[in-house]
Amino acid sequence: MWLAQYYNFRNPRQSLTSGGLGAMGYGFPAALGAQFAFPNRQVIAFVGDGGFQMTAQELATAVQYRTNLKIVIMNNNSLGMVRAVARGFYDRNYSHVSMEWTPDFVKLAEAYGATGLRTSHPSELNALLYKGLHTPGVVVMDIVVQTEENVYPMVPPGAGINEMVLG
Repeated sequence: MWLAQYYNFRNPRQSLTSGGLGAMGYGFPAALGAQFAFPNRQVIAFVGDGGFQMTAQELATAVQYRTNLKIVIMNNNSLGMVRAVARGFYDRNYSHVSMEWTPDFVKLAEAYGATGLRTSHPSELNALLYKGLHTPGVVVMDIVVQTEENVYPMVPPGAGINEMVLG
């Protein structure tokens, strides 16, 4: 959802998204499918750390078929959208959203034969993205952000897409 807010798309069919409907684990497999459909295009998956953990084993497929897929993980050690819904609509009644035992995504990437990069400092972000996007093959970029960082837009529980909250 951060990508939807901040990236200036210039052409149609440049983004695959679950639309803020909470489909954790959608981003990486969707990007992998897009990479197979368009092998000559640069495909970048923007995912949360929780959703990525649900599908991280697809790194094997991405590496095996020698894709050039780039994965940017927004890592807040939390199920971010679930946490944001609990914060915004359920009086901060958090239940099982903390992920204190997140794996080392750099080591995980390397274990699958991909390149792993990490930063937790905004001043290093441009350099990390440049390096990640210019490194051939599968690259996992672990971007550590604050746990409290919320993601918008989101669709409130029981609401329609036309009732989304923009921030």
